[in-house]
Amino acid sequence: MADPSSYRPKPGQIPDSPGVYKFRDEHGRVIYVGKAKSLRQRLANYFQDLAGLHPRTRTMVTTAASVEWTVVTTEVEALQLEYSWIKEFDPRFNVKYRDDKSYPYLAVTLNEEFPRVQVMRGAKKKGVRYFGPYAHAWAIRETVDLMLRVFPVRTCSAGVFKRSAQIGRPCLLGYIGKCSAPCVGRISAEEHRELAEEFCDFMAGRTGAYLRRLERRMQEAAEEMEYERAARLRDDIGALKRAMEKSAVVLADATDADLIAVAEDELEAAVQIFHVRGGRVRGQRGWVTDKVEAVTTSGLVEHALQQLYGEERGDAVPKEVLVPALPEPVEPVAQWLSQRRGSQVSLRIPQRGDKKDLMATVGRNAQQALALHKTKRASDLTTRSRALEEIAEALGLDSVPLRIECFDISHLQGEDVVASMVVFEDGLVRKSEYRRFQIKGFEGQDDVRSMHEVIGRRFKRYLQEKQKSGEWTEEPDGGTAAPVDGVLTAAGEPDRADGRPVDDDGRPKRFAYPPQLVVVDGGAPQVAAARRALDELGIDDVAVCGLAKRLEEVWLPTEDDPVVLPRSSEGLYLLQRVRDEAHRFAITYQRNKRSKRLKSSPLDAVPGLGDTRRQALLKHFGSLKKLRAATVDEICEVPGVGRKTAETVAAALAGAAPSAPAVNTATGEIIEDDGAPPAALSAERGQER
Repeated sequence: MADPSSYRPKPGQIPDSPGVYKFRDEHGRVIYVGKAKSLRQRLANYFQDLAGLHPRTRTMVTTAASVEWTVVTTEVEALQLEYSWIKEFDPRFNVKYRDDKSYPYLAVTLNEEFPRVQVMRGAKKKGVRYFGPYAHAWAIRETVDLMLRVFPVRTCSAGVFKRSAQIGRPCLLGYIGKCSAPCVGRISAEEHRELAEEFCDFMAGRTGAYLRRLERRMQEAAEEMEYERAARLRDDIGALKRAMEKSAVVLADATDADLIAVAEDELEAAVQIFHVRGGRVRGQRGWVTDKVEAVTTSGLVEHALQQLYGEERGDAVPKEVLVPALPEPVEPVAQWLSQRRGSQVSLRIPQRGDKKDLMATVGRNAQQALALHKTKRASDLTTRSRALEEIAEALGLDSVPLRIECFDISHLQGEDVVASMVVFEDGLVRKSEYRRFQIKGFEGQDDVRSMHEVIGRRFKRYLQEKQKSGEWTEEPDGGTAAPVDGVLTAAGEPDRADGRPVDDDGRPKRFAYPPQLVVVDGGAPQVAAARRALDELGIDDVAVCGLAKRLEEVWLPTEDDPVVLPRSSEGLYLLQRVRDEAHRFAITYQRNKRSKRLKSSPLDAVPGLGDTRRQALLKHFGSLKKLRAATVDEICEVPGVGRKTAETVAAALAGAAPSAPAVNTATGEIIEDDGAPPAALSAERGQER
């Protein structure tokens, strides 16, 4: 535990101006980001008597080892920089709202020649109109099914659209009247785009004028005794009204607004947002967060606004945002929202009428979301805590292993030997810190030797990071630390001996944080190899165990017999999850690596020869073997290949030794062309480790 006075800035050193500050831990990792109208006044609050600090603030300042700040011109700039840094550094003590799922949107791809209506999740794309978010994808599909009767816009995928155009027949929706079939030319691209824009206008809330126009056309058809057309228009009006009923009118003045409500207790907070467009609720979403910092309702609202509108521009930011409490101060936040929209945004608390009533409804949803989350969370937290305690007790650890790293070796009959490292923190996966390795110290199959190499390289890098940061400068026996180089990081790329430029900016380092427990996939030999690698580096504060697949036994380096955890043990279940995740990550990397090797060709190394001309050469000659036998003049006959390129290709193929013929292991057939068919790959997977 650090003493805040050890890194407290000197009096007068902190400027009295707006800015953003960062607290770092002993490893240089950013653990908290904040903004202030006056950096001097705000930071002084953190260095008062620890007894007067909020418990969470006290934990943060005692975990931190340094503080730094950046001065900005205005509070709006401070707000923008704070949001950017929270997103970039992912500080553990900041409030971060996380969705429990990816919300689906109804999207219209106006960026395509023939716009398509579809359900979309994830990041928003430029040129696509979005409506929502919706709570369920089926709600979108029900709405679209009703709307397609009136607006028969294309909903098919690119493959189906292309296939229908080739065969000259539309899909089923085209035959039943729920698609205008632009694929076969029933309407032009311009007419189809106009139809898609009318669909967007209706979804955006401009419904009254369109319905009145349909009713007028229905009456005209009836007067002209075109009863079939009138009946069709009547049914269209009914379908649109049923679609409108799915989002009832909540604000009579056709308001465009977002309503944000917060429900909180001492430990957690839930946020609910209703998106109202044209007076109707068009979408709903919610987040839940742990209150890892001392934060008021105003602060929670400000964080929610950053999360909600940090990546949005234009009409995605509504004219009016209604909140239960205003950020303090409110002017910079309102100005920031107005900048993102491009026009004035009203940020206020509803005081009376329909908007206050609707805010109460949103608040009730937030309370229910928090209650439901706490019901699930209590079970999750209890289970994870019990699992970590059981592991600590079974392995004889002094404390629960908050960070667990697991290593696994994967290969195919001794070829393409790779390893994986997965990380679990507090019983949850930490995918951003996963790493993968290529085994280059030797050739062939030797899992024990591979495990020794990987563990040694991972912890050599850890010692290197400590040496660079000044935390460790001598060997445990008193000697001088030897330089560490040649360590492999991710994707098989060798590190530079002088490290990487990210060490001093707070971004997560590759191997800087030590685990409390190392788990290896295997039994006593693999565990002994891992322990030996750590002992050779003088590391004695990291526990090691192995989990053998056959009987799910836990092996320790100092015990001749394994530790057998009960089958119902939460600790065993967590170790199995960690081991299985390491195996999945390793075998995925091994398959990708082998696939690239099988698909490699001597043509890949020819300078100036891109994918298009490489494919043209193989298509023209049929195989690499025939291309190797061709003359320069014959190669020049391929469209787009000049004589100089042809000479380069011929020289490259002449210098490359012909590869051994591929064998389909399922049939024993020798494949003349360079490359293996998918059948060979699928047969090989049964022999993977």
